Amino acid sequence: MQLARRILDGDADAKVGRTLASDSNSAYHIPALPLPERGLIARIRRRARPSPAVIAGIGDDCAVLRIRAGHEFLVTTDFSLEGVHFRRQWHPPESVGHRCLARGLSDIAAMGGDPVAAFLSLALPAKLPQRWVDRFFDGLLALAAEFKVTLGGGDTAQSPGGILADIVVLGSVPRGNAVLRSNARLGDRVYVSGTLGGSAATLDLLSSKRRKKLRPELYPEHFFPTPLIKLGQILRRQGIASAMIDISDGFSTDLAHICVESGVGAEIREDLLPLAKVGQAARSVDVRFALHGGEDYQLLFTAPKKQAVPAVIGGVAITEVGLITKSKDILLAHTNQRRSKLKPLGWEHFRKHTLR
Repeated sequence: MQLARRILDGDADAKVGRTLASDSNSAYHIPALPLPERGLIARIRRRARPSPAVIAGIGDDCAVLRIRAGHEFLVTTDFSLEGVHFRRQWHPPESVGHRCLARGLSDIAAMGGDPVAAFLSLALPAKLPQRWVDRFFDGLLALAAEFKVTLGGGDTAQSPGGILADIVVLGSVPRGNAVLRSNARLGDRVYVSGTLGGSAATLDLLSSKRRKKLRPELYPEHFFPTPLIKLGQILRRQGIASAMIDISDGFSTDLAHICVESGVGAEIREDLLPLAKVGQAARSVDVRFALHGGEDYQLLFTAPKKQAVPAVIGGVAITEVGLITKSKDILLAHTNQRRSKLKPLGWEHFRKHTLR
């Protein structure tokens, strides 16, 4: 969260200035518009960290990657679209870059994998300040460095509208050991990591008429989510998780993905859901945000009944919230003992939503 604090302390501009001053091919001022494509690619190339897994990266037609013997590749891709996943007036550029890469890293975590390299295709409006682009990469590359991920290439283009970022993240996993969505079995228990609903509750504040400018370090679940790479690897290595998914579209929707792929149902206890606490008041979020809010980037997994699951794994709290059933329905047991069908009401593209 040090990056978020620098944004609030007004140090982000100074950081960009230092970055440009250290660049031998840059002037000491911040360009008002994005650099020409060749200059922008050269600037990104100088900032990307090398990696022994990337034999050839930015500068060639294709990247050449090395994968360890006995491992398989994991590949995931995610869009970050202005007006869909972020708004410039709400999200600092560093947060947009961070969130862009976090989406892909969280998918790798859900398979129990190890991230290797990322590839970014970035379309920018002609009038976007270069300062915004530099700060976007501050956020993306800081997260990449934390997880030792190399930016191995991508593409740039001019956008006729808003900002479009498409991130591809490659990872590896020991052959045959990826944790899939399709292996949940009757009687398995359902678990979630961390807390739920914090990102959606923050977004609700951002979009409300009563909102004030939010301080990112008080709302890390939304502005700077942490991909749970280590937790995913432990769940895979120790054979704890039978099926797993990251909570990006909302608990109800992502649980439905596991149930559909595994051909099972589930029963969830509402009173067991770990509700996030957000803001200075640290109030628990509405259960609707925990059930249906997206972008928590926690891990939702199942484990056999006989499997011991610690309350904390890799420094992350783990909560049992339900079990897998024979029925194809997903039921929600309410605090008053009433049961109802839990419909997948999380994010789904091509359905009318507010901003994610």
